[in-house]
Amino acid sequence: MNVFDNPLGPGYLWFDNLVTPAGTAIAYDPQARIFVTAAAFCANRDRLGCNWAAPEPGALCRSCAMTTLAPDPSMPDAIPHWAEAESGKRWVLDNLGRWGWFGPEDTGPSPVFHMLAEGPVPVSMGHAQGVVTISVAEADPVLRTSRREALNEPYRTMIGHLRHEIAHVVWWRLSLRADFLDAFRAMFGDERTDYGEALQRHYGNGPPAGWEQHYLTGYASAHPHEDWAETAAHLLHLTDIADSFVAAGLGAPDLPATDWDPYAEPDAARLTAAAAAVTLGVNHVNRAMGLPDLYPFVMSDTARAKLAFVHHWLRRGVREA
Repeated sequence: MNVFDNPLGPGYLWFDNLVTPAGTAIAYDPQARIFVTAAAFCANRDRLGCNWAAPEPGALCRSCAMTTLAPDPSMPDAIPHWAEAESGKRWVLDNLGRWGWFGPEDTGPSPVFHMLAEGPVPVSMGHAQGVVTISVAEADPVLRTSRREALNEPYRTMIGHLRHEIAHVVWWRLSLRADFLDAFRAMFGDERTDYGEALQRHYGNGPPAGWEQHYLTGYASAHPHEDWAETAAHLLHLTDIADSFVAAGLGAPDLPATDWDPYAEPDAARLTAAAAAVTLGVNHVNRAMGLPDLYPFVMSDTARAKLAFVHHWLRRGVREA
């Protein structure tokens, strides 16, 4: 993610800023990827802290307009949890927008989001035909940590959920292309195998022995759909880590150049190698504070090949659709 220039003077702005360092209200223009002062604010600015510009006064921004089902505001903490979920959604949409996905130049369908609060029954997050369901309760760090530990996951965040579920939408979009499915099945397997049975087997038996040689996560081994979504989410993790590292003015000998743009990098192997080197360094720094590793995953040769496949299709899919 970029570190942005302040349009009204010295200092820098971060992606979620609502005001300049001097306190002047600003908005983020997701098309130009800059902060502006002369803009209509999103109708969710006061309620959810959305800082994106809207097409006209009183309207929702492009990201908020994708949410067609909002959580019940009477549920405990529903609004602050929803605000965090929407913040994560804006971040991920901006990442994907660097490759042309889901912006004004993308003529295909955009994701539709159902943001749901949880009562006694948990909300099942998932995707179906372009509709993404998100449990906003996962914004609660206690709940999220308990589920991460129960599922023996090394990483679980709201941005991670959104990257994974939006990756399913990307797959759905790409599956409409005549040249995608055969290539996908050759790399990931046949997604037509029974999904429900595959998940039941995964949750009953766990991942197969030696899964680390073929998948980035244990969950990716459950079904080709989940392997794609996990791999695509990890490509977004790695690209954004590298991009944010460069944007923060940091350097490392493994970066191709000081002004390198990871989103413009055509070589997936060079991208993942540079990002992996950055994560190793940041993991080491985190340990100095007793914090978990930033990126607690190991990329096998097979996983790197899958990352390269996803990278290829994310970069070409919108342009050639």
